[in-house]
Formats: sequence, structure tokens, C-alpha cells
Amino acid sequence: MILFAAGFLFWSSLASLLPTLPLYIQEEAGGTEQEVGIVMGAFAIGLLCFRATLGRLADQRSRKIVLLIGLSAVAIAPLGYILVQSIPLLMVIRAFHGISIAAFTTGYSALVVDLSPPQNRGELIGYMSLVNPIGLATGPALGGFLQVWAGYTPLFLMSFGLGALGWLCAWQIRERPQPQPQGKAASSSSSRTQFWQMLASPRIRIPALVMALIGLVFGTLSTFVPLYINQEQIPLNAGLFYTAAAIASFSVRLVTGRASDRIGRGLFITISLVFYGVSMIMLWTADSATAFLLAGFVEGLGSGILIPMMAALMADRSQMQERGRVFSLCIGGFDLGIAIAGPVLGSIAVSLGFRSMFAIAAGLALLALVIFLTQASKDLPHSLRFALGRGKDIYALDPAATS
Repeated sequence: MILFAAGFLFWSSLASLLPTLPLYIQEEAGGTEQEVGIVMGAFAIGLLCFRATLGRLADQRSRKIVLLIGLSAVAIAPLGYILVQSIPLLMVIRAFHGISIAAFTTGYSALVVDLSPPQNRGELIGYMSLVNPIGLATGPALGGFLQVWAGYTPLFLMSFGLGALGWLCAWQIRERPQPQPQGKAASSSSSRTQFWQMLASPRIRIPALVMALIGLVFGTLSTFVPLYINQEQIPLNAGLFYTAAAIASFSVRLVTGRASDRIGRGLFITISLVFYGVSMIMLWTADSATAFLLAGFVEGLGSGILIPMMAALMADRSQMQERGRVFSLCIGGFDLGIAIAGPVLGSIAVSLGFRSMFAIAAGLALLALVIFLTQASKDLPHSLRFALGRGKDIYALDPAATS
């Protein structure tokens, strides 16, 4: 319960800024649409630069230390937004803010899997991942209303407070001792090389590529939906879009985790990618508050299935002593997509408009689906059977090796 509380407070702190930070950059710092995308995309600089280091730290030292680093970053960064209104400095603070997810998702995911029996891994990952939609359900709506009622400074202070409370919860967590590698420890340069060499294996490379493409889609959502709603003059608090997504994400996680322990992860990942594509098409054509809310709900179904299923898939395919690095690489693909989404799709939005940008995002989701259907296993027949729930994951390790 302490770990769950820490996760809820982390995501609430982070999500409270989703609907308002792009507006803050535009209104208070005078940023253009492209500059908004660049600043928001800088978040992923912290993610990408520190994923490898934090993954090794989680494996070699402690999951808890990495968790505390993430909660420290999510608490400190909002104070920086209060102090600066310069685009370059906002980029620096946003990059620092990105360390929070790099650390928290690695430490939290590894801790949850460490504590989960292999036969119930999908179910428990699904339940513990509920911190994400619960935080996303409360944070954006609360942040949006607080900003309208009291302004940006109280909003940033609230985000700081939520992160600080999460840090206090995480401090009380007791983790499972990590197995130590045998023989002489490898040098840091050798360890770094081995980390990136893991991508050569299709057991990690294909999930990481799929996550990178969906990261592009998610980065587009998190950065540009509030501006899109504002430009179209839709009478809707942008925070409610994320709340609709969170409600759907919460609901679907209650059932898919347990089902995946019986049926396998592949079918659910395929379904999640279909939901992502449909949600982008809905945003492409959205012209009312109802349409935006429905698109958010469908996107929430996709994210609610994809994130825990990918975590379970990577847990099935990794040993305990490499789990932090494997999670870092797979989720790092998601980070890379977010990093590219802001500046690249922001440029498309400037040139072609938001609707065209979301049409391209729909194409990216479709590409992710095609790659997973055809490349998820050792060859096309095995990939199709696994992705459609008709075959086993040939890259999954013996349960005894993953616990």
C-alpha cells in the first residue's frame, strides 16, 4: 500500500501540469506553438540521458534509491517553473523534470515485478499500475481548475507538495535484496556497452520500437491537445480530456492483467495499438467537446492495456538481475518518441495545422501495429500467432529465472 500511495502521488503531481503547462509557456513565456513543442519535448532529454544510468543503478544497487530520485525530481521541478519565464531556462527545467519518469518508472516497475509471483505477474502489474490512471484522473482536472481559480503559482506549489508527500511514502518502502553478480565487476564503459547491446536482441528491440512509435503519439497528445481545444474554441476544460482517458485506463486495467496471465500478452498489446489508432482518427475529425472526450476515453483504453502489458512482457523476457536495464531500454523507446514528438510534430502543426498532425499520429499508431503483428516473434507465422493470442511468447524465460 505504501508503494501504491507513492505511485499515486507521483502521477498526480506530474499530471496536474498536463493541461496547463503548455498554456503557461505560451501565455506567460510568450512561446510560439513550435517553442511550446520544444520545451515540452525537452522533458524527454532527462529521460533519455539518464535511463541507462538509472537502469544500472536499479540492478546493481537499489530499486528504492532510483524511486526516491524520481520523486525528488517531480517535487523540485515545479518550483523551477515558478522562478523562470525564459524559453531556454524552461527547457532546462523541463529536462530536469524528465528525470522523474526515467527514475520512477524504472524503480517502480522493477519493485512491482520483484514482489509479484510469476503465475500472477500480469494481474499484479495491472493492479499496481492503477496508480497511473488514478493520478491522471485527479491531477489534470484538479490542476486545470486550480489554475483558473488561483493562477499558476498555487498550481506549481500543489505539484511540489504532492511529490514531496510521495517521497515520504517511498522512504518507508522495504525492498527485496538484489542478487549480486559473480566475479569481478565490469568497468563502467563495459557496462554501458552491454546495456546498449541488449537492443540487438529482438526480445527487446521490437517492443522498444513499438513503444517509440506510441511515444510519438503520446507526446503529441500530452503537448498539443490543450492548444488544439483552445484553437478550435471548444468549450471544454482540457483537463477533462485526460480525466476521460484516465477513467478508461483505470477500468480496463482491472481485467486485462489477470486475463493476460492465461491468454498471453500479445493479443492485448495488439488490441491496445488498435485503440491508439482509433483515438488519433477521432482527434483528427473532432469538432465538439463530446468528440474530444470520446477520443480521450479510447486513448485511455489503449494506454491502460499497453503500458502494463509491455511491463509484463519485459518481465517475462528478463532475469531479475537485468530487469532494471531491460525496463529502461523498453520504456526508453517511449521516451525517445516523446522527445521527438514536441519539436517534429510541433513543426507539422505550424505548417499544416493540428488536424493534419493528428492524422499523421494515426499513421504512426498503425505502423506500430503492423510492426508488432509481423515482428513480435522469430518469424512472421510465430509473430502473427503470438500477436493474435494463438501462440506462446518464444522469448519468455522459465518463470524460475525471472523471479
